[in-house]
Amino acid sequence: MRILKLACLVAALVSPTLSQAVGFGVGVRPAFRTTVTPLNDGTYEVAAIGTSAPVAYWCGIGDFAIRTLRTSATQRIYISKPYERGARTVQFSLSPPEGAEDVTTYSVTVKTVGANMTAGSAQGYCYDNFIDFGF
Repeated sequence: MRILKLACLVAALVSPTLSQAVGFGVGVRPAFRTTVTPLNDGTYEVAAIGTSAPVAYWCGIGDFAIRTLRTSATQRIYISKPYERGARTVQFSLSPPEGAEDVTTYSVTVKTVGANMTAGSAQGYCYDNFIDFGF
């Protein structure tokens, strides 16, 4: 019985450390790495590191808008310049781009000017990566 109590104590002490190492538990961080650069015209350029998945760009701008710009989760974010293959960047703005239709769809795209979603929905993609568990 004494060994069982000791084993339970060790497991309780070690489990928070192991859960963070694997990417679960307290201290979970967004799975995608992005850099967001504010531009002079009020737009933000997002570059994803290690992937070109559309959700990575939305994750980057959503997280930046909520954490850094302190926007509300209901603030809409718009694509002002679509994905550039060579540069691997997408430009976003907090207001609809001129001349573009207000495109609201259920698909996640970075190729359509005017495509938009709320900052909360965009930030949600940071925590919606079931394939990469942070190993």
